[in-house]
Amino acid sequence: MANRIPPEASGRRPEVRVLLENGEYWLNNKGDLAILDVTVRRFAERWPDARIGVLTSAPALLRAYESRVDPICYQRGGNWPRHRRRPGPAGRLGPEIAGVPMNGWDAAVALPGRIARRARRTIGRRGSGTANGESVSRAVVPGRPALARDGGHVPNAVGTASVVVAIGGGYMTDIDRFQTERTLELLEYATERGIPTAMTGQGLGPLTEPDLLERAARVLPRVDLIALREDVRGPELLRSLGVPSDRVVVTGDDAVELGYSTRRAELGTDLGVCLRVAEYSPVGAAIQDSVGRVVRDAAAGYGGGLVPLIVSEHDAEDRRSTMPLLDGYPGAVRPLGRFAGACALSRQVGRCRIIVTGAYHVAVFALSQGISVVGLSTSQYYDDKFAGLNSMFGTGIETVRLDRDGMEDRLRDAIRSMWAGAPESRRALLARAEDQIRASRAVFDRIARFVDGELTDGRDLESGPSAPPTSPR
Repeated sequence: MANRIPPEASGRRPEVRVLLENGEYWLNNKGDLAILDVTVRRFAERWPDARIGVLTSAPALLRAYESRVDPICYQRGGNWPRHRRRPGPAGRLGPEIAGVPMNGWDAAVALPGRIARRARRTIGRRGSGTANGESVSRAVVPGRPALARDGGHVPNAVGTASVVVAIGGGYMTDIDRFQTERTLELLEYATERGIPTAMTGQGLGPLTEPDLLERAARVLPRVDLIALREDVRGPELLRSLGVPSDRVVVTGDDAVELGYSTRRAELGTDLGVCLRVAEYSPVGAAIQDSVGRVVRDAAAGYGGGLVPLIVSEHDAEDRRSTMPLLDGYPGAVRPLGRFAGACALSRQVGRCRIIVTGAYHVAVFALSQGISVVGLSTSQYYDDKFAGLNSMFGTGIETVRLDRDGMEDRLRDAIRSMWAGAPESRRALLARAEDQIRASRAVFDRIARFVDGELTDGRDLESGPSAPPTSPR
C-alpha cells in the first residue's frame, strides 16, 4: 500500500474515498448483500465522513439497501457523483417497500445502454474497428487497463480513490469469467498507480483457465492484502500464483458477522431448505423430486415447519428450485419477498434447528448462528465451498453429493445426524464464528490504519481482537 494520502498543509485530512468492487452488480443475492452491508458499516464506523463508492448496475436499488453509499455506475463510466447524496426516500422506506419501483427504474435506465453496447459489438464484428467515426480503443494501450474516459473499461472513480477493495464473494473463478476479468483489471489499474488495494473475504477458484491464471499471476502478487474466507483451496492457489505469504490472511466470510448478530438465544424448531439449480450447480428433475420427498418427510417426522430460504433472486433461480420442495406440506412457511434484506433472511434461518441447502450463504448464516447444516452439491465448485466452511467451523456441517447412487438414504441419514447433534454443536459453532469475526475485523482495521498513515506498511499490523457484535435476539 504505497499511496497513503498525507494531511494537507492546513492540517485537514483529505477526503477519504473508499471504492468497493461489489461481486454482484445487480444486487440479486442476499449473501453478497450481507457482505456489502458489513463492509459499508465497518468503513463508515472508521471514517464517518468518508465517501464510500460501490460499483453497481442498479444505483437506485443500491440506495434502498445502503443509503449512505455513492453508487458508481459501471456502465456509465463509473464516476463519483458530483455531490454527496443524503439518504432519500428509498433509503428511508427500505428495499422491501422501495425495491420494486427502484429495480424497475434501474432496468429502464439501463436499457438504452444495453442496446447501444449490443450495436457497438455488432459494428465491431464487421471489422471496422470504429464506432460513430471514433476508434473504439481511443487512448487504450493494448493489454493495459485504462479508465473509461480514456476509452477503457476501468471506472473513472478509481483515479481519485484512497483505497480500492474487492469485497468478499466467490466470483474469482472460471465460472464467472466476466467478473473475474473485471476485478483483475480494476486491481491492476490501481496497483500500477500506487493506489492501496485489498481483497477481503475471498473464496477463490476453481481457477484453471490458462489466460485467467496468467492474468491473476500478474495482478494478485501486487495486491497489498488478500483475506480469504477459507483455508482449503485459496492459500495454495495464491501460492501457485506467486502471492507472497505475508500478504495473505484467512479470516472466514465477512457475512459471518451479520449472521452472528441475528442469532437467537435458543435453537429453533423448524427445518430450513434451499436448493440451488444453475449451470454451475446442475440438479435434474428426478433428483429435485427426491430432495423434496426427503425434506418433507423429515420435517413431518420432527413436527416442525419447513422454511424456504431464498438467497439468490437471479432469474428467481432459488425460488423456482426451492418452492416445489414444499408442495403439499401443511407446515410450509411463506417465503420472504423478492427485496427482503440479508438480515431478514438470516433471521428466517434463525428459526430453524438445522438447514438443508445447496446455497453457500444460507450455510454461512446458519453456522454463524450455531445452526448445523447439510450441504447439497453436484459440482467441485460447491464441494470446495462446503469443504471451506467445514474447515473454518470444524463441526456442524455434512455435505451430500446429489449425483451419486444412494443419495436419498445418505440425505436422510445426514439430516437425522445433524438434527440429533444440533444442541451439542451449537456452542462450538458460535465460538468459531466469534473467532472469524475478530479475524475479519482485524483485516479491516489493518486496511484503515494504513490509509490513515498509522502504519508504514500494510502488512505489519498485529491488530488486537474486537468483540463480536450485538447480543442474541
